[in-house]
Amino acid sequence: MSELHKFLFDGLPVRGMIVRLTDAWTEILARRRADDAQSTWPWPVMQMMGEMAAAGVLMQSNIKFNGALIMQIFGEGPVKVAVAEVQQDLSLRVTAKVVGEVASDAHLQDLVNVNGRGRCAITLDPKDRLPGQQAYQGVVPLNATPGAGQPDLAGVLEHYMRQSEQLDTRLVLAASETVAAGLLIQRLPAEGEGNIAHGRSMDPAEQLEHFNRIAILAGSLRAEELLELDIETVLRRLFWQEKMLRFDPQTPRFACTCSRERVSGMIKGLGQDEAGSIIAERGEIDVTCDFCGLHYRFDAVDAAQLFTAPGDRPPGPSTVQ
Repeated sequence: MSELHKFLFDGLPVRGMIVRLTDAWTEILARRRADDAQSTWPWPVMQMMGEMAAAGVLMQSNIKFNGALIMQIFGEGPVKVAVAEVQQDLSLRVTAKVVGEVASDAHLQDLVNVNGRGRCAITLDPKDRLPGQQAYQGVVPLNATPGAGQPDLAGVLEHYMRQSEQLDTRLVLAASETVAAGLLIQRLPAEGEGNIAHGRSMDPAEQLEHFNRIAILAGSLRAEELLELDIETVLRRLFWQEKMLRFDPQTPRFACTCSRERVSGMIKGLGQDEAGSIIAERGEIDVTCDFCGLHYRFDAVDAAQLFTAPGDRPPGPSTVQ
């Protein structure tokens, strides 16, 4: 079962969380295979999407946002756009549009940042928007990670969180065909309810020293350990000398927010003439959800009802109670 664990380092201004997606991740992959064998992602894309799914869950849980967190990566390369969406209850879905060949050893740079113009956008879309309220979006270039070498997703997101939240962050991500996992360590604000130093004053240099020590421990975690070991074993091996305060685990799950009503609205947006021409050519309108693979089919009668006022529709069959 997929699980997310949150924890605090007792007396230190450092928090952490670790996620391990198992059934949620394998269901996402299974739905792609069931829909069309050709839609199965090449391995480098699958790895990137698993890391995005794990990172999205960690970031949504970290900010406690009442709405959807949407992570989008786009640029130039065979992956035109990749999306991970996580709701407040940690239900998630991911998709990617892949065009062209993907090398078996491709990295993030090769997939979406061929010419150095790739971007990662994080959008916070409120569940109940107030009149005039807009979604918040932050964007960071994929080549904004410090140091040499090719950019990776963990480094890009660390940069984003330092930039948007002004908090030092260490992130480790990994994915396989059966598991997508991640570990996030973050330095808490010097003051406020997030600082749990139990009344003990701590100067900035001491705070940074504690964070750096724990971040180094987190950075020693290898991808194969994150994927193969259970959460309890990972935390024990990394932080056996630290006293941690643990919270009840949460259960991320796959869920899609698509519906026939939403697709109906999209068809109405096309207009009656355009919808009619599609049905004349193909016999029906067939819309497939990119996230879950579910098909929504509208024949001529279904489409006509969309553009007919409720009072003008013929009565449906009666039901005898």
